[in-house]
Amino acid sequence: MRTILMGVAMAVLAACASQEATTVTTDTPAAASALDPNSEAHLWLEEVEGEQALAWVRGQNERSLAVLEGDPRFKGYYDAALAISTSKERIPYGSIRKGHVYNFWQDDAHERGIWRRQALADYGAGKDTWETLLDIDALAAKEGKNWVYKGVSCRPPEYEDCLLQLSDGGKDAVSVREYDIAKGVYGFRAGGFDLPEAKQGFVWEAEDSILLATDWSGDGSTMTESGYPFVVKRLKRGQPLSAAQELFRGKKTDVGVYGMSIEDETGKRWFGVSQSETFFTTNYFVFDAGDKAIQLPIPKKASPQGVFADTLLMTLEEDWAPAGQGQFVTGDLVGFSWSAFLADGKLPRVELVFRPTAKQALQGVGITKNNVLVNISDNVAVKVMAYTKSGGNWSSKEVPLPPNGSAGVIYASQDETTAFLGYEGYLSPDTLYTYDSGTGEVKQLRQLPAWFDASPYVVHQREATSKDGTKVPYFVVHKKGIAHDGKNPTLVYGYGGFQVSQTPGYSGTVGKLWLEQGGVYVMANIRGGGEFGPAWHQAGLKTKRQVVYDDFIAVAEDLIDHGITSKDKLGAMGGSNGGLLMGVMYTQRPDLFKAIVCQVPLLDMLRYHMLLAGASWMDEYGDPDVPEERAFLEKLSPYHNVDPAKTYPEIYFETSTKDDRVHPGHARKMAKRLEEIGKPFLYYENIDGGHSAAANQREAARRTALEFTYLARKLIDGK
Repeated sequence: MRTILMGVAMAVLAACASQEATTVTTDTPAAASALDPNSEAHLWLEEVEGEQALAWVRGQNERSLAVLEGDPRFKGYYDAALAISTSKERIPYGSIRKGHVYNFWQDDAHERGIWRRQALADYGAGKDTWETLLDIDALAAKEGKNWVYKGVSCRPPEYEDCLLQLSDGGKDAVSVREYDIAKGVYGFRAGGFDLPEAKQGFVWEAEDSILLATDWSGDGSTMTESGYPFVVKRLKRGQPLSAAQELFRGKKTDVGVYGMSIEDETGKRWFGVSQSETFFTTNYFVFDAGDKAIQLPIPKKASPQGVFADTLLMTLEEDWAPAGQGQFVTGDLVGFSWSAFLADGKLPRVELVFRPTAKQALQGVGITKNNVLVNISDNVAVKVMAYTKSGGNWSSKEVPLPPNGSAGVIYASQDETTAFLGYEGYLSPDTLYTYDSGTGEVKQLRQLPAWFDASPYVVHQREATSKDGTKVPYFVVHKKGIAHDGKNPTLVYGYGGFQVSQTPGYSGTVGKLWLEQGGVYVMANIRGGGEFGPAWHQAGLKTKRQVVYDDFIAVAEDLIDHGITSKDKLGAMGGSNGGLLMGVMYTQRPDLFKAIVCQVPLLDMLRYHMLLAGASWMDEYGDPDVPEERAFLEKLSPYHNVDPAKTYPEIYFETSTKDDRVHPGHARKMAKRLEEIGKPFLYYENIDGGHSAAANQREAARRTALEFTYLARKLIDGK
């Protein structure tokens, strides 16, 4: 959707992975100070590229890879994962612009990927008439760089001047360079925009100017405490950064400030900024003709979705009672007249478009030329509703897509009649559809090949009862007719944060590398996520966060109570915020799990706010400098709650040196702590890869193979 373009670099964390571990002991006891996680003994591991730290990392990698890659299953797992991730039969998802579909594609011949396009008619006919616009592998080889493609933004309405984002090894920080695709002559534009590496965001304003938020000083003084920009300037092509015109300055304590644009149904655009004071509270402004910033009269916990039928639509993450207009509630989709607001800068009458029930949640909004497409989850299954407005009234109808899975909007633009929709389920491969917003017609375009035979398997949705009585849903995928004798190797995945929903999805690697090996796969829809709207997320914020962990424990215990698995056959996996979840499971319930895959995790919850983007997450986790919140974090923090007297399962840590979002020091320090007290663990740190822990498809396949080799060793072999 191109209606609102905000360069918010702090994308919500959602890393997915799976991996393994082996026993490690030390010959001599560690010094007492090294055993105290409150001491400074491990701070050297926070030196990302420090010589001593990397020497320790390489030693752990060598030890752990010898175990995992030495397993006879690893090669087969790797080959299967690589075949899936690089298959030419994958769906080439893309965006539509002026009769073309644009796509970024990686396969065995294009490890770093190619940016390409083809005519929409050819795309719909399934023809292989792709035209390469830029080969990232060739560019990296030519420039001697470890380039990772991070996206491209082309200037409307021609879409011929494009700003290409390139990351060194997968970091969030990117270099931005102007690339020209006009008249079939492709190349970097001489004298075009060329922005140095930074965590930055931009939006095209005109042919020769952008609104840019970046590290203007180069020394971090114009970056927030969270590591994101807070000054937006107008930069013209050919200008040095020092000559840019300042338009808006936020505060050092903000999470981040970025330029944005809002487009109405006529194609006219208004420019402004989004000022995220915290991770969940944002002020939105539009500039008048004199570049004065006029604030949108909406709650701080509201997300604008775009303009349709002269209505600025927004989702509410908090209750709202605008003066004299009644009450709107958390989770509502509402709107007001865009032209009326522009006329006087005041809040017009607010109208309700959609209100979810207790079991529903709004999962996304896309705007086409003719209607508004709304993703709605209903008890975690997702459907698409098409909304139109006539005579001031809203009406809706369901878009005909398969039920009981995840249906959703892949791409929609108010400039286009055609939208791309998708559907997938745990046993149903991803399917791509075109949707004609004028006629309502849905056509299937492509479907993933079945990477595994789904016929022997079944999906159940169950509920566990958490410690406080809350019913927590979870999905179980397993072979039909399994014995409930506690002997089934079972993997439970969880995330539980930042209002990120875990809805049904197809994974060829889970099918090939886990289900086909006799495993049971479980997705836990715990609080902290967005499965039932903002309230489901907000129930686990800050000092209330223990409910998230109680929910995951309840799911694990419910699986055992029903004989699906047992403690000796149960594993858990999660990444990023889910990595914190894994760390808490490790320290709070080491008796419950035989295997834990802890990916790109947060683990030191007393210093997380000092490391990289950590300060931006204090609305989620709490502030270690606030006494009440620190007291809770002290009891929660995995790094600070390892007990030398307890028996722990062998845990597998995975992180990345190039991750500039969640600091690799979290995993490093936790593993070092375990090394010192003689607890078993495995550790793998990819020297490249960013927050996804993989810089390319081969590394991603290797990571996946390592994960499932670990799980097989622990849960199938019982090692």
